[in-house]
Amino acid sequence: MLYHAYELTHAAIGPFRAAARMGQEAFSSPFNPLSETYGARASAAACEMFINATRRYGKPEFGIEDIEVDGILTPIVEDVVWSAPFCDLVHFRRDSKAAEKRNDPKVLIVAPMSGHYATLLRGTVQSMLPDHDVYITDWTDARDVPLAEGPFDLDDYTDYLMDMCRFLGTDGARPSVMAVCQPGVPMLVAATLMAADKDPARPASVVLMGSPIDTSRNPKQPNELAVSRPLSWFENNVITTVPWPNRGFMRRVYPGFLQLSGFMSMNLDRHVESHMDQFRHLIEGDGDSAAAHRKFYDEYMAVMDLTAEFYLQTIERVFQKRLLSNGSYMYRTRKVDVGAIRDIALMTVEGEKDDITGLGQTEAAHDLAVNLPDALKTHYVQEKVGHYGVFNGSRWRQHIQPKVAAFIAEHRKDRPS
Repeated sequence: MLYHAYELTHAAIGPFRAAARMGQEAFSSPFNPLSETYGARASAAACEMFINATRRYGKPEFGIEDIEVDGILTPIVEDVVWSAPFCDLVHFRRDSKAAEKRNDPKVLIVAPMSGHYATLLRGTVQSMLPDHDVYITDWTDARDVPLAEGPFDLDDYTDYLMDMCRFLGTDGARPSVMAVCQPGVPMLVAATLMAADKDPARPASVVLMGSPIDTSRNPKQPNELAVSRPLSWFENNVITTVPWPNRGFMRRVYPGFLQLSGFMSMNLDRHVESHMDQFRHLIEGDGDSAAAHRKFYDEYMAVMDLTAEFYLQTIERVFQKRLLSNGSYMYRTRKVDVGAIRDIALMTVEGEKDDITGLGQTEAAHDLAVNLPDALKTHYVQEKVGHYGVFNGSRWRQHIQPKVAAFIAEHRKDRPS
């Protein structure tokens, strides 16, 4: 009923949203002689704020049109090169002779399946493109996947990652992988299984960025919330079914709008202040500031549903029982021993002010990889950045990305060993 109530509320507000659009156009119309008065500007701003607070935000586009490669402006073409019901693998093909001449390493960026779309990593992709052949996991909104496609859980997620590595390794080169936040655990599991099987397509290197490998270290608010209630509470209170006429009708999901409310509640004061600033910018006619606000929230407010089985397993395995860090993680009927990793270079990256994945949680991966030589291990903490700053923003571009790129280059494997 929760999802139905949400959809009903959205539909009920529709006429008011339409009225707000007409009001905004009337108040700001150049044919309105009062449009430049404070009252008209304030009314138009209020209408826009109401529209943006109540409208549905669709999946954003990556929108990366070109990039410089060796000083040559190179068009970027998005190709879906591998596809499954719950994910597409998107290749950012660099369409120029300058790019074709390079022999850049393949890098798989594993975007988190945690409510937001993969486009949240647009800046991550952009900074990697000049010197890498970049691919990204573009996860599908669970409400758009028909029930006939079956369930999707944490083990299925791991299967997808292994299959993508094998797809990228068909030419004999072992891919490099960057896992951002949530996929750190399934990616480490996938790397472990492929290492144990001596899979020729196992990653050459894995970079874990702000990933909850051991949530007992410096726990933050999300960690504490996950262990504050039994698993049954999450299943009974936040899991619901997708309503008709969505393609995923009757699929059990953790809805994106609940995830978004959780994100916003963590920094509610900051969001309220940001929206008050936006109201003032609209009244003052500060177009640049207003546009920047819209761009951020168009991305932030676009959310997707997660399958119930994936969400509940993540709560239980990663946060409540910490199975990987305790040495008790099972992939289907197979026990996962990270000690099997012996030749996959491992880099962990953390943010000093990360309020989602606390310091030390990602670094814990090195303690689990007991048979990996120290020469293949690297840990880096970036000062003055939070969770988002680990993979986006100026410090990512200036400090973190160059270190990640150097790490990938140093441990590149063009042939299986």
